[in-house]
Amino acid sequence: MHKIPVGVLGATGMVGQQYIALLNQHPWFEVRYVAASPRSAGKPYEEAVRGRWHLSRGYAPGVGSLVVADANDVDAAVAAQKRGECAFVFSALEMAKDEIKALEEAYAAAGIPVVSNASAHRWTEDVPMLIAEVNPDHADIIPLQQKNRGWSKGFIAVKPNCSIQSYMTPLWALMQAGYEVRRLFITTLQAVSGAGYPGVASLDIIDNVVPYIGGEEEKSEQEPRKILGHIEGSKIVPSDSPGISAHCNRVPVIDGHTACVSLEFGAKKPSLDEIKQIWQRFRAFPQEAQLPFAPEQPIIVREEADRPQPRKDRDADKAMAVTVGRLRPCNLFDIRFVGLSHNTVRGAAGGGILNAELLKVKGYL
Repeated sequence: MHKIPVGVLGATGMVGQQYIALLNQHPWFEVRYVAASPRSAGKPYEEAVRGRWHLSRGYAPGVGSLVVADANDVDAAVAAQKRGECAFVFSALEMAKDEIKALEEAYAAAGIPVVSNASAHRWTEDVPMLIAEVNPDHADIIPLQQKNRGWSKGFIAVKPNCSIQSYMTPLWALMQAGYEVRRLFITTLQAVSGAGYPGVASLDIIDNVVPYIGGEEEKSEQEPRKILGHIEGSKIVPSDSPGISAHCNRVPVIDGHTACVSLEFGAKKPSLDEIKQIWQRFRAFPQEAQLPFAPEQPIIVREEADRPQPRKDRDADKAMAVTVGRLRPCNLFDIRFVGLSHNTVRGAAGGGILNAELLKVKGYL
């Protein structure tokens, strides 16, 4: 089939590199345009990342010869779009939040859809913050976003914080089965790759746990409510529940965010066996509409007392599944469990690619 040509903004950074690597041989998308900081602009991509490629997997040979554009130059992307080289962009920009917000809006206003990893637009009322298995209907606000802003073809869609994806799908599966989730107490153990590169200094993290990650607790407590909210008029109204209290910690693990979750149900409470069955049976997409990056088993249940573990479970099902384990009664709430997902694949570039696949199937790309 004819592949859709895509661009990557922030292509030389850690998340940008994940996009480049994961899109290698993608059945629907092909990287034809790359953009980064002015420091890298004008260089072939292979030269721009020489000595600073952080991944074990490589990229398509053709990407190496692409000349890196300045991500601040929207006109260059528009010209690439006219040449048939950039139908939309994945945004992995690394700059100040206000700068990202303005630049993504400039791309959308110029007619280039933006599928973003950045946090800049997560709380913009008419921008969907998508976990494809949980709130795909939020993508339907895109025509209203375009109408309100006068954008004919461009739009912005974002993905949420990487750490919440280690438990949002299991929560959603329980809610879909008819169980109210009232309150959550969550402690996250977040990998160093979540801080980007070079990230946390080695002397700060080796033999240590850092019990603070700027902004993470606020994101963990607020973003699930937007994801669980609803479209009302031309905005997404966040849900009033569940109540969430979060502790976020940086730990000496390379990849894989772990979450220890205590959960309180409403009046109706499932048994532990029912919960396991709900998780094991959960499917987000019908088989005939399977998206290439969607995990075949979105929630993998481990029965071992000491699982999930980042090193053993983060790569499960293309590194796109959520692995859960240690399901047991909670002395304060109703149940407790441990969730795990790969933060730079499922929680970053892979999640962005899955969102783009969803948007394509819905006809927005």
